[in-house]
Amino acid sequence: MSKVILIGSPNSGKSLLFNKLTGLHHKVANFPGITVDVGIGRMRAMTDVELVDFPGTYSLQAISAEERVAVDQFERALDDPEVAHVLCVIDATRLEKSLYFTLQVIRDCERHGKPVTVLANMIDVLDNHKLALDVAGLAAELETPVLPVSARSGKGLDAVVSQLRASAGGATRVPRSRLVDSPDVLLRGTAHQLARRFGPKGDILIRSQTRLDSFFLSSLTGGLAFFAIMYLLFQSIFTWSAPAMDAVEGALAAMADLVVPLFGSQLARDFTSDALFGGIGAFLVFVPQIFVLTFVIGLLEDSGYLARAALICHKPLRLFGLTGKSFIPMLSGVACAIPGIYAARAIDSPRKRLLTYMAIPLMPCSARLPVYTLLIAAFIPADTALGGLVGWQGLAMFCIYFFGMFCGLLVTGVVSRSSEDHYTDLPFVLELPPYRVPGLPPLLRNAWNRSKHFVTKAGKIIFAVTLVIWVLGYFPNYGTDLGASWLGTLGHIVEPVFAPLGLDWRYAVAILTSFLAREVFVGTLGTIFGIESADENMTPLVQQIQASDLSIGSGLALLVFFAIALQCVSTLAILSKESASRSLALKMFVAYLLLAYAAALAIFHIAGLFGG
Repeated sequence: MSKVILIGSPNSGKSLLFNKLTGLHHKVANFPGITVDVGIGRMRAMTDVELVDFPGTYSLQAISAEERVAVDQFERALDDPEVAHVLCVIDATRLEKSLYFTLQVIRDCERHGKPVTVLANMIDVLDNHKLALDVAGLAAELETPVLPVSARSGKGLDAVVSQLRASAGGATRVPRSRLVDSPDVLLRGTAHQLARRFGPKGDILIRSQTRLDSFFLSSLTGGLAFFAIMYLLFQSIFTWSAPAMDAVEGALAAMADLVVPLFGSQLARDFTSDALFGGIGAFLVFVPQIFVLTFVIGLLEDSGYLARAALICHKPLRLFGLTGKSFIPMLSGVACAIPGIYAARAIDSPRKRLLTYMAIPLMPCSARLPVYTLLIAAFIPADTALGGLVGWQGLAMFCIYFFGMFCGLLVTGVVSRSSEDHYTDLPFVLELPPYRVPGLPPLLRNAWNRSKHFVTKAGKIIFAVTLVIWVLGYFPNYGTDLGASWLGTLGHIVEPVFAPLGLDWRYAVAILTSFLAREVFVGTLGTIFGIESADENMTPLVQQIQASDLSIGSGLALLVFFAIALQCVSTLAILSKESASRSLALKMFVAYLLLAYAAALAIFHIAGLFGG
């Protein structure tokens, strides 16, 4: 099977083009650094051809870790006999930015005898603004085929396939142009001249972007817009997902009423009711919030605002030893810490990358979201203020998210000032992509895939843990006395550790199981309360917690504990791999666990002073 390499500068639409040619759904976004590893897929029109998508890079002199991946893989590909063609993607709306790297690619491919085709992407944007790219002139000057394409609309992709088929048939000759012996310094000047001669004439795109940037990047309106957008992000988690959550809860209750009576054995009925509907069902209720969170973050990514938010955050983040580029991995950590850790490859400075690793696990990931939602729903009233614009539960969610982020910044600030700087920092340089209208189908598909992945990944762990918890809680007395069960005996052993927080053995067991995955906390509690309430109709877990005499102080302590304690074992494994340091991951786990316990204990006693 032959291989075709897809390479280009960041934010040139390369990954979207990869999806169009392969039919896959790799994540794409309107900011640089979203692709941090190599993607592979078979082309739909040429099933015997494997398309390989490299991370974006501005040149063959790599600076960041993600660029190093692209450059290293490209150098290996040039020596790989299976690589039959190289597709180099350029942004037709920002020609000079892409051409320097393109000239380097053409030069090195000529040296190794690999044919190159340049794909001038986003040609539809030029058409919409009545601008033109001199494709024929550029191709003649480069002595390389240049094809105008649009990854968004699919325009020109048939020509790409035809070009690859012609190349596979041996019809493409690799020329030796004047570029083959050109040094990088000369190529940079050549790129500038080519952009002026053949690029689109006019500044319509720049002017429209400048008008929006004058608002979103203003020292006054930009900051206000940033906080308003972030607040709406967390407020939407409750308001938009509430109808779907109610529907899922009602559907699960109806299914339980239908399914449970079908079993003749009391053991089977209890397992289905307590473990499946009580444990796993309690977790599924919160999946709509994962969908909404992923969808709203996708809107910010695709619109081009996320890069502006990173620029706005640069100055404040510098106070904590970070950079504006840390914002994107940290925000990615709001969905899941693992892609956030991967995204930190885009940070040029090794020191700031290390500090970002320390901040990401404190970001309030989607695995914590069911825990936050459960506790907030149990202790915060669902009332609203200001005509419904402000919901107390949404405000509480915003506060706990902000608290987690603040703790991350506090840790990096302390570490950056107390540790010696063994690295040489690099200047902060960030590309601002053009503003675009987000495409709803890809966003909805990505949110659906993220929710499905969340359920399938966590579902296996939750099912296994739920099964163990149910067996331990049901035997040896068949659920008649949970406190005297095997689970109750184990719970009473660990209860003294969490008793200072006002938590009994049931919550202690749920906390311990949550280290496998945060969302397991909800499933474990659902199973435990399901066994306790076996003789009653299926009651929502929120109501069961409210009836369990858990104090507000203990509820707040739980929120704080989960906000700070390091995430699941998967996060530890990826952190150890990406940082190339097992000791770093272990030290962070222990330090954050102790910090979480101390902060939770303090909140519990402070709440007690106010009657909580």
